[in-house]
Amino acid sequence: MKRAIFTLALALLFCTSMFAQSYSFKTVNFGDPNVPFTQLLGINNSDVIAGYHNFNQNMGFTLVLPNAFTPQNFPNSAMTQVIGINNKLTTDGFYVDNSGITHGFFRTSNGTFQTVDYPGAATSTSFNQLLSQNDYYEAAGYYSNSINNTTPDIPYIYDEVGGVFKVLTIPGAVGGAQATGINNSAVICGFFIDSNGINHGWLLNRGIFMPLDFPGSTGTQALGLNNHGQVVGFYSDAGGETHGYVYYIGTAKFVTVDAPNGVGTTIVNGINDAGKLVGFYGTAPVNVGFVATPVNAAANGGVIGPDARGTQLSSVGSVEPPVVPPVAVEREIQPTSPIVVEPPVAPPVAVDHHVAPNTTRVVLDPPSDSPNAVNGR
Repeated sequence: MKRAIFTLALALLFCTSMFAQSYSFKTVNFGDPNVPFTQLLGINNSDVIAGYHNFNQNMGFTLVLPNAFTPQNFPNSAMTQVIGINNKLTTDGFYVDNSGITHGFFRTSNGTFQTVDYPGAATSTSFNQLLSQNDYYEAAGYYSNSINNTTPDIPYIYDEVGGVFKVLTIPGAVGGAQATGINNSAVICGFFIDSNGINHGWLLNRGIFMPLDFPGSTGTQALGLNNHGQVVGFYSDAGGETHGYVYYIGTAKFVTVDAPNGVGTTIVNGINDAGKLVGFYGTAPVNVGFVATPVNAAANGGVIGPDARGTQLSSVGSVEPPVVPPVAVEREIQPTSPIVVEPPVAPPVAVDHHVAPNTTRVVLDPPSDSPNAVNGR
């Protein structure tokens, strides 16, 4: 699991920027009652879920509810976590080899696994993880220049088709940063650690960088996002408890999310375009996975939820978010599009991409004539 999740202690807060949203929760446990540890980490628009189980020896899976688990582990690995999943059923995550080195990976829908290690790392035993996967075969992740992840994390975006890395330099990330989510418009989320050891979520939208902090919290991490302007993660306060949240980009509103049996230990890690959430609660080595469906979506076939403005939709179906700064713009993918192809197994190329420090807290109207730009391509 991502390192900082285990080191943060996070308590329920109320603030004037939040609005009400209720969820219907379903708990998920992998079948072995002797191994009470399951984390759900990603969900696509067909409700196929990525995750892993077994605290002592992580074992990845995909899941079709209610209980159709399919094991997915990097061949000959000691441990595997499956974290990201797209609508083409490409997954990504990380594995630990038999020498104890952690590598990122992605797996195509035909079952081909590919190791992903940043080639510009200072040592050959660097630490890599992929944490998110969009429909254009772009992954978000990070690396560390140490085998045991004791040096600061460095975030990157990886193009699985071209084998190109784009390293992100996050302002104020003295203690490191991770890129944890990327959507189809290449809006990226993550978190960084400042000089005081405090975690802050962040969003990067076409060069516009925005810190993301739950009001009144002592720490915030952004862990995933969808194509409708919704970001998920967790926050902390001085009470030492963790609470999930959904953040609405268009109105800068937060919704606290706590699993009924996990108040104070809830983490939300993934969200799909219907607003369904996946995550887990509990204290390791006991974790319980959950799926949370917006109550209005549960009553109407699973497709209705609050939109990017924080209001309830009045009809079945999805809508484009309003154009307000910053905003995630959904891009439709045609199955026969020649520019969207399965990534080949190709050697990676290191390309640095730096975020200028003076973009911190700058909020500009996004250009209206280029909503489909993906990582500058």
